[in-house]
Amino acid sequence: MAEKIIRTLVGRVIGDSRDKTRTVVVEWAKRHETYGKVMRSRTKYHIHDEDNQCHMGDLVEIKQVRPVSKTKTWALVKIVEAAKNQLS
Repeated sequence: MAEKIIRTLVGRVIGDSRDKTRTVVVEWAKRHETYGKVMRSRTKYHIHDEDNQCHMGDLVEIKQVRPVSKTKTWALVKIVEAAKNQLS
């Protein structure tokens, strides 16, 4: 049987005010096929953070999981880089 492909993304935490939920923005760039212009965009994801371990400004890796709530279908894998201005 074929193995499941797990989607992972890397993004920055922009919201950490809710319990066990964080808002992560993932930025990406794509070159237009015809004109060659680089189009930049960003997507916000609500992620599940069971232990409330990531904070505002952290660079995190997230993976796609089964729906946890209406808007949360991504979960925290690891913190790639902690924010520099973090107090704790």
